[in-house]
Amino acid sequence: MDTSSMPQYASLMKEIKLRVKVIDHFSFGGGNAVFVPTTVECIYLQLRKVLELIAFGSLVANKKLYAEVHDNFAKHWNAKLLVQDLRRVNPNFYPRAIHEVGPEDPGRGNHFVDRDDSLTEREFVELYERCGRILHADNPFGSKADWKQYREEIMSWRQKLLNLLNSHTIRLIDESRFYLVHMEEAGNEEVHWYEFQLVEA
Repeated sequence: MDTSSMPQYASLMKEIKLRVKVIDHFSFGGGNAVFVPTTVECIYLQLRKVLELIAFGSLVANKKLYAEVHDNFAKHWNAKLLVQDLRRVNPNFYPRAIHEVGPEDPGRGNHFVDRDDSLTEREFVELYERCGRILHADNPFGSKADWKQYREEIMSWRQKLLNLLNSHTIRLIDESRFYLVHMEEAGNEEVHWYEFQLVEA
């Protein structure tokens, strides 16, 4: 397969950037949805959509499997099972958040170092489930959503997502190659990607 699937992947990343702008509008720009619960719900809806776009991203090279996973997300709420399905379809579905470190030897390229401050796969599941819990009306006979706590957690979740995606590598399904993705570069807000191919020694 050639790199023709990467524009689709970049399109998903662009949508994520737009959804983060919505989060920022509500969090920093003075926007609101009339009162606190609906404002928080709007933000967590965007967070959930971002998680789904991350999940779908590594499947863009296979339309059939993409559609199957998309349908599963539409029908089910159990994030652990959804992640298990994703891993079964593409064991490398989850982005690898990295720092790019310059070479000690001028004749060599940058190397990648894993970030330890980005959204982990376990936190992906946790956030997906937290989003789901407040996107439905409260049971009048059950416990109520803690809107203050949900609101206080928004910036932490937002930052972990940005740390995950700002500079990351991704493997599309059934490919030996991988891609380095920059959500933006200096002076250019477009999503950029670079292909890396395993070379036999």
